[in-house]
Amino acid sequence: MSDIRYSDLEKIEMRVGRVQRVEDFPKARKPAYQLWIDFGELGVKTSSAQITQLYSKAELRDRLVIAVTNLPPRQIADFLSEVLVLGVVLDGGEVSLLQPDRNVPLGKRIL
Repeated sequence: MSDIRYSDLEKIEMRVGRVQRVEDFPKARKPAYQLWIDFGELGVKTSSAQITQLYSKAELRDRLVIAVTNLPPRQIADFLSEVLVLGVVLDGGEVSLLQPDRNVPLGKRIL
């Protein structure tokens, strides 16, 4: 992988949001959830997330997450995914979500 400049990193908007709603996404090719995430002043954004291996719907509700909020929306089956929720891909393909270690205001930018 090649190096990037700090100015490249500044172009990526990563923000804190809180999962408000979680639904199964049976039309997705790989097991996934549909998420509705509150980003404070940015509003509620949607995301399709392949995180079903480590998280139940109940565990995800009200959880703080970090997502990239300035990517173009992506159509996945009949669902528009507006943000990319960030996580660590483990050896077995499971995704462990990134999250703040304390309660922080929604919509705050990650640096």
